[in-house]
Amino acid sequence: MRRAKSLAAKKKEILKSWFKVTVDSYPADTARFLKGQKDPFANPVGDTTYRSLGALLDALENGSAPEVMAKALDPILRIRAVQPMSPSQATRFVFSLKQIIRQHLPDNGRAGAGDFRDMDVKIDEMALAAFDIYVACREKVFELKATESRKQFFGSLKRAGLMVETEADGPGF
Repeated sequence: MRRAKSLAAKKKEILKSWFKVTVDSYPADTARFLKGQKDPFANPVGDTTYRSLGALLDALENGSAPEVMAKALDPILRIRAVQPMSPSQATRFVFSLKQIIRQHLPDNGRAGAGDFRDMDVKIDEMALAAFDIYVACREKVFELKATESRKQFFGSLKRAGLMVETEADGPGF
């Protein structure tokens, strides 16, 4: 697969473009901060995103298993799952990689088209894994919110004296 060698040669440029496209999906002020702040302690979201995108490019270049890609996707999608984004907005950065690769790697006729097709399949698999991870994270966020709401509700009833809790019966009125 010649495309993997070409990918390795242009990886730094591809990573820089992919990072820019990914952080541009945030509001303008946030995107500017994520791109501008290089200190990983002052900008953990930007640092995590950059490192994870690099790991994804490595996995794509090496033809790694879907589990490796999922492991690299996880930190980015955990961050995006707590942002006010739709699932399509949160996972769109994966699909943008196809266009970025085509911008940086020349198409050498029919022989190169097969390599792009193979890479597109891998990127599609990456996108499906991203969607699964994002949905699982969102479910966890909603579960935590529901649990917290229940605790607040029953705490309010208890403080108001409208509920008495016994060990054997659980909450009671």
